[in-house]
Amino acid sequence: MFGDVFRNKTVWLSGHTGFKGAWLAQWLIQLGARVHGFSLPPNTQPALFDQLLLKGQVVHTVADIRNATQVRKSIVECHPDFVFHLAAQSLVRLSYAKPLETYETNVLGTAHVLEALRELDRPCAAICITSDKCYENREWLHGYRETDPLGGHDPYSASKAAAEIVIASHRRSFFSSGQVRIASARAGNVIGGGDWAADRIVPDCMRALQDGQPIPVRSKNAIRPWQHVLEPLSGYLWLAAALSRPGLIKNDIRQVDPTFNFGPNPGCTRSVAELVEQVLRYWPGSWQDHSDPKAVHEARSLTLSTDKAHALLEWKPVWDFSRTVAQTVGWYRETFEAGESTKAQALTIRQLNDYMEDATKLGLAWAAT
Repeated sequence: MFGDVFRNKTVWLSGHTGFKGAWLAQWLIQLGARVHGFSLPPNTQPALFDQLLLKGQVVHTVADIRNATQVRKSIVECHPDFVFHLAAQSLVRLSYAKPLETYETNVLGTAHVLEALRELDRPCAAICITSDKCYENREWLHGYRETDPLGGHDPYSASKAAAEIVIASHRRSFFSSGQVRIASARAGNVIGGGDWAADRIVPDCMRALQDGQPIPVRSKNAIRPWQHVLEPLSGYLWLAAALSRPGLIKNDIRQVDPTFNFGPNPGCTRSVAELVEQVLRYWPGSWQDHSDPKAVHEARSLTLSTDKAHALLEWKPVWDFSRTVAQTVGWYRETFEAGESTKAQALTIRQLNDYMEDATKLGLAWAAT
């Protein structure tokens, strides 16, 4: 998988105690990497980081991405072959309550990582993760492309657009030549087992269904590009592999703007109501409309174009909408019934293996190398 480039390599991963970061840490471990995690403590109870028993499998550093000294020390001492920067304040509604913290974390935090990378004197491929919400959202029906204008109505979206500008500036100013290669990646609305955050529809569904209550739905008509967490992670890993080993794929992505969308197939772009109805196919229950006309602004429609990733990386999604939701709901139901962290770990690894097997059957480049 991924040309075996991660085996016995050192990976610095920020945000490893979060939902996406924990999945990525587990996958990197499966690929034979040495993972150095840098993050605040888990901020949910339960937390996937704890359920996967990751503390005993990675070099676990509890620190704040807003602290430039801590970031520099961690990266320089780690001597990474790869960097994946995922640490972020990732909630739109929280960004209205804490705009300065959102900017400090998402913009300055990214700058701290990039500045630390300037001190490396070894080859390193670094992937900085932002968001599909970095685009100036005009409520278009077609997917946003990497060349579309950046923007953001809310502080979260604006912070991700600003982070993209910082990444592009540093890449051109300091990394246009040399051994460190920088890329950025933007994903859609990620779902999957182990997300316990507040104000996200899937965790809201799972908590309500476990308690035997109707699911509260805030924005039933909002349209989002839903994708399983493993979809963008496969893109991040493949992008890093291609940056680190020229010739791994036929296109030398070092010669193009290394900014990529990793979104789902068009059939996965659905309304929140459609997502909830699909969830209820696999875990029967009910939902209630909790729309609030006075709620803070959130985008009504958002989709991504992944043509660039298809053409240059030969990357595409593996699971359709039904399989994505089935895998997600199945993870929660099985772990709820088992009530043991070891069950969550075994189930996560099983889903990882299922995903890689399905990618191999599709003949995807990253799974066939």
